[in-house]
Order: sequence, then structure tokens, then C-alpha cells
Amino acid sequence: MTPIACHECDLLLMPLELSAARSQAYCPRCGARLYGCHHDRLEKILALTVAALTLLVTAISFPIVGLDIQGHYAETTVLDAAQALWREERGLLAGLVLLTTVLMPLFELGAVLWLVLPLWRGWRPWGFARVFRLLRLAQPWAMVEVFVLGVLVSLVKLSHLADVLPGPAMACFGGLMALLAALSVLIDPPALWQAWDAARPLPFAGGALRRFRKARA
Repeated sequence: MTPIACHECDLLLMPLELSAARSQAYCPRCGARLYGCHHDRLEKILALTVAALTLLVTAISFPIVGLDIQGHYAETTVLDAAQALWREERGLLAGLVLLTTVLMPLFELGAVLWLVLPLWRGWRPWGFARVFRLLRLAQPWAMVEVFVLGVLVSLVKLSHLADVLPGPAMACFGGLMALLAALSVLIDPPALWQAWDAARPLPFAGGALRRFRKARA
């Protein structure tokens, strides 16, 4: 669990030490406001996550761009582009495209659902600290904005050779980029730990833990 440093007096506090203030927290030494939690924060995170998952699945399924060269039309998706790179013996580049554009955003959104959905229902998710740590490690690898920028540069360079027609996946990736940025602002570690402290343990998780302890005794 990452401690919180007061921006006024540099006092280090653990998030669970501040759980008494349900909507906001103040430094006990200087009284500075550390953070505030909106009651609808979890609902906003869930709504944005579901919307981002929908856009991600749509962006993977539909073409990114189409090329019309002298009457011959061709289009490609992200998975098709990765397969083409693999066939051209550029396996490392194909893996990076899949990792940063598909797998890491999918893992990030899945981890957010794993953490926030039980908290929204009033339960503590299993493996909260471990999953949250993995989420923070995965966030820098979700480079949707880099992919979108690369596609836009390629479109500009190909515009004098063929008629370039952006596909529906381009708009989906643009929306996904905006939603991921909004999620990074809403997902506040102290607020999530505060919600975890106020939630109840999962009943089946507690029973499984007791059975495990009895088996080891």
C-alpha cells in the first residue's frame, strides 16, 4: 500500500489511517486537504470502463483503414496488420503491436472491472492489492495513443499514392484513447483503498480461507 504525503507538511500517512473521513481526508498535523471522494466515483469508473471495453472490441473487429489504388480496394484490422508483420518476419514488431494496442488495454480494463465492480456492490474484491499493483504496472504499456499517431502519420504519407479511407476502428481508437485518459484521472488509489476499507469481505473468499487454514493445521 502506497503512503500518502501531505503536500503542505510532508507527513506520510497510510490510506487506511484516513478511513474515518468517508468523503474527504485532511492532514492530522496541519489540516491540509489531502483528497476528496465523490460518492458516484465508482459508478463513473464502471461506466467509462464498460464504454472503453465496447470501443476496444469494436476497434479490434472492424478495419482501421482502407486503400483504394486504381480501383483495387483493400482494408485491414489490427489483427491483420500484426499477422502481416509476422509473415514478413517482423515478429518482435508484431508482438509489440498486439501487446500495446490490444492485450495491455484489455488487461487494464479487465483489472479495473475486477477491482471496482465488487466495491460498487459493497464487497472487497479478491486479491485487491495484487491486482491493483499489476494494473499500475500495465498502464504504461497501453499505448493506444502511440498507435493512433503512427496510423495518422502513415495515412498522410500514403495520401499521394492512393485514396485513403479511415475505417470505423480509427474513431473507436480515438474514443478509447480519451476514455483511458479519463479513467487514469478517476482511478485514485486513496479513494479505492477507502472504498475497500468500507466494503465487506466476500463470503465465499472467507470460507475458502478458513478451510485452507484448517487443512494446514
